Amino acid sequence: MRDEAFMRKALAKAVEGIAAGQTPFGACIVKGDEVIACAHNAVWANTDSTAHAEVRAIRAACRALNTIDLAGCTIYTTCEPCPMCFAACHWAHLDRIVYGAVIADAQAAGFRELTIPAEEMKRLGGSPVALQSGILREACAGMMREWAERPERKTY
Repeated sequence: MRDEAFMRKALAKAVEGIAAGQTPFGACIVKGDEVIACAHNAVWANTDSTAHAEVRAIRAACRALNTIDLAGCTIYTTCEPCPMCFAACHWAHLDRIVYGAVIADAQAAGFRELTIPAEEMKRLGGSPVALQSGILREACAGMMREWAERPERKTY
């Protein structure tokens, strides 16, 4: 139930991003029971292909905690992280990545995802980050499907 509650915060951030003309991704970083930072994707708003929700949440959490070491924190993200976001989580020393939708869900919504599963990145890179998949997957994937039906949507 705890994971679902925090994933709902990431989902709410993704919905906020959609309302702002962005893509359907959200992330929330938690330490203990405290939300440190939440962010949505802002690739189009920032004209920055690295402005993924996870990267933006990590940046905000580092500023909030005045450190680059997020050990003891968990990131909740509405979709399985891409290689850039997985690496950012690893380098930030996050303890855990909890995600909802998977690569196939993002591809079905029109995104050109690299098909490297998080588990494979963890294994190949020897990362200690723990992974938990499928938390509120249907809600996360459903949000992506709804977004994909919007005529004004823009993928990357």
